[in-house]
Amino acid sequence: MQAAEHVTSPATARPVVDNFRLAALHRYHILDTPACEDFSFLTELAARLCNVPYAFVSLVDADRVWVKACTGMQLGQLPRNDSYCSLAVLGTPDLEIPDLQGDPRTAHLPLTVTSPFMRRYSSVALMSSDGFAIGALCVLDTKPGYLDRQQRAMLVKLAHQVMALIELRASEKTLAATVRELEQLATTDELTGLHNRRSLLHRLRFETARAKRFRAPVSAVMVDLDYFKRINDEFGHAAGDQVLAAIGQLVRDHVREIDVAGRYGGEELCVVLPNTALDGAMHFAESLRLRIAAQTHEIGPRMLAVTASFGVGTFDHFDVADAESLLRQADAALYRAKRGGRNRVEGPSTERL
Repeated sequence: MQAAEHVTSPATARPVVDNFRLAALHRYHILDTPACEDFSFLTELAARLCNVPYAFVSLVDADRVWVKACTGMQLGQLPRNDSYCSLAVLGTPDLEIPDLQGDPRTAHLPLTVTSPFMRRYSSVALMSSDGFAIGALCVLDTKPGYLDRQQRAMLVKLAHQVMALIELRASEKTLAATVRELEQLATTDELTGLHNRRSLLHRLRFETARAKRFRAPVSAVMVDLDYFKRINDEFGHAAGDQVLAAIGQLVRDHVREIDVAGRYGGEELCVVLPNTALDGAMHFAESLRLRIAAQTHEIGPRMLAVTASFGVGTFDHFDVADAESLLRQADAALYRAKRGGRNRVEGPSTERL
């Protein structure tokens, strides 16, 4: 044991390509993920087939070894310098240490010198698709010894199954991320970051149907930027896009999570307000009007202020009882706001806020 005290820890002797190996590991996004029965089953099978009490799926990170699944004992992670699996990613794909106490690389490690006093370690490296060892499937025992040829062959096959499962989980995550991205592209207006017209109308119909079923309030606010054509004519369409993008961000920042804000067309926006009666919708519209008017836009050397007109409609379960009639009511109110001088809010009647 004294001789082992001066042996360099296995994790310190890292090859130059270790950074590439770590990049391969992180590409799978598996570190610190929740426990999974599929991986646990493979460790149980490995322990049984190799006739040992312990088995682990371990992934070797920069400074730690993280255990994805284990059989025989609970172990979340170890410092890389304290783990046998540090050796498994440094050399040959198959590593066997028949007596951990007698090997200077492992005699001083915590699991060797403290309970459960491991004596035997066998592993197969988990190889990434580009040929890097990201971790190991390992089996351990408190008695020294070797795996026989058949056990070794089975451990290799199980390691391939572990790696296939890692690849599958990574592919599922990539697919899910791609689906989310496509869904966002299909529902989001690229310029403003709000719902596009199709998504807006879909959500509006959903909210009005729900309001009708549960006799709940729902309102819609139509927003039209005042004299927007002048901005495009005087400063160019890029400046107009800049203004629209900034106002889209302002709207996103000041709606509730349940609200649905979308670009209805051109410089016209619409905000659907579920569970909101007329008074609440009018208050929201006036607050948003003031925020838009206070916002300034840096267009070249000039600071430009923009105002907007608002029309509010609300579900009454009689004349206004579907998405189309709600939009017509809000649009009619918007027309009155623009005809009445712009930069104002109008509700379902001719009363002005």
